[in-house]
Amino acid sequence: MISKRTVRTMWLCSPVLLLGTAVLAQAPPSGGAQQPNMPSQQQPNAPGAYPGAGPGTAPTEQDFGEKAFVSKALQGGEAEVELGKLAQEKSQSADVKQFAQKMVSDHSQMGEKWFKPVAQQMGVSEPKGPSKKDKKLIEKLQGLSGPQFDTEYIQAMVKDHKEDLKDFRDQAESAQNPAVKQIAEQGQKIISMHLQLIEQIAQAHNVPIEGKEVSSR
Repeated sequence: MISKRTVRTMWLCSPVLLLGTAVLAQAPPSGGAQQPNMPSQQQPNAPGAYPGAGPGTAPTEQDFGEKAFVSKALQGGEAEVELGKLAQEKSQSADVKQFAQKMVSDHSQMGEKWFKPVAQQMGVSEPKGPSKKDKKLIEKLQGLSGPQFDTEYIQAMVKDHKEDLKDFRDQAESAQNPAVKQIAEQGQKIISMHLQLIEQIAQAHNVPIEGKEVSSR
């Protein structure tokens, strides 16, 4: 038989039991599942993100240098495509035409598959046209034809690829952004191959070029 004292104790305990039941009902299931509304981790290549930069961290000189490299490579690649198309039209030499076609194909692919995606990730605007130097070269070549065109085009390609190879090698060694480092490493191999080809063409056409550089490491 239950005494009055026992009944009183049960009534006093009921709110506590009910509260405990409610808490247990609201508790998340076990298993280590991630709770909702947790902040997602920032992707390493998110637009505007800099490797190692925390919230509120300003871009460093290194970041600006890598952005400048990507922008210059994009602009230079587009110029190589335009010059290649011009050489296909104006050159009368089969080897020069073949090289020009390779410039159009390789630099188009490098721009579309490598540099444009990385530029977008880094917040780098795509160039609106060739640089002033390249525009001047294009205008000059447009007024030439035959062997004179070939000589000027070959010399320009040797000079440009030597400069580009140095830029790509520098970024391959110093870039902190993994994406920039990767395209610089891959790009230098292609630029090196281009330089070897155009130096061979220069030799075949007896075109004088400044100090021949070993184009592979």
